[in-house]
Amino acid sequence: MSATSPITAQSLFDLLRDDLAAIEREFGRETVANARAITDIGEYLRGGGGKRIRPALLLLAAKLFGYEGRGAIRLGAVVEIIHTATLVHDDIIDEAETRRGRPAANTQWGNAKCVLAGDWLYMQAFKIAVQERNFRILDTLIELTQQMVEGELLQMEKLGRCINVSEHLDLIFRKTACLFSVCMRLGAILGGASEEQQERLGEYGRNLGLAFQIVDDVLDLTASEEVLGKPVASDLREGKATLPVILALERCTPGEHAQIERVLCERELNGVTHPEILAILQRYGALDAATERAQQYADAARKAICSFPDSEIKRALLWAPEFVVARRK
Repeated sequence: MSATSPITAQSLFDLLRDDLAAIEREFGRETVANARAITDIGEYLRGGGGKRIRPALLLLAAKLFGYEGRGAIRLGAVVEIIHTATLVHDDIIDEAETRRGRPAANTQWGNAKCVLAGDWLYMQAFKIAVQERNFRILDTLIELTQQMVEGELLQMEKLGRCINVSEHLDLIFRKTACLFSVCMRLGAILGGASEEQQERLGEYGRNLGLAFQIVDDVLDLTASEEVLGKPVASDLREGKATLPVILALERCTPGEHAQIERVLCERELNGVTHPEILAILQRYGALDAATERAQQYADAARKAICSFPDSEIKRALLWAPEFVVARRK
């Protein structure tokens, strides 16, 4: 890309193509274990695709400071392995049957093997990270895993309940945005960024992650099963009150509130259909309000890095929030 050419999904992919391919190879090598089940589960999940947005963010943050070393490939694999481990555990906890349009790993290998495989993946991620010989990186990853585990436990405590917006934002920070923020911070650490620069990039990642998850919340309710690769309204069926639902609950009638609350408590669409739930959300502008909140976080992400010098990497980072908000799957 030239210094002034616009950023597109294709140009961003071209910019990161070789590094992302190297991360894929690293992921494949580093998830081979003596126990065949771990290798099979790791390969199955890696083959399920995914946006690879987390390692891409780490790469962009490192490149923003001119870093081109091997550490970005290793840590890109680390964050993708950690993300994969969370998916394994999440599917077990949620009793999910599908993931990205395929049977969830726990339906193929059972809960016991998948729990242990997820644990092994976490430990393997730290084993790879140790190669950087950087305590700041390890501290950052330890803080990340603690936040994510706490988030999962807090979510379990709140299942089936009508939580408020503040509680939900705390949950999605821990479960999603924290990893986005850490990816940016890890790249900045590799690139030798100052403390202030690391903080700005961490703030960018946090806001981008919140926008990403809120869009996921909306798509879970509005997209088709073919697009989602899982049943529509899966969050509601699992007893999770996401942002559009919370906003509707703040505005709807007592009768409508009781309908939604019953779905959350019983964890099934019992006595009410998905179109009826969708109609309630649309009646009170909850879907539009959630999308607007996602846009606000996207704007905050861009603002966090506006003071960095212009470059194709900065322009890629400025473009990413709009891509996140506009996506349809």
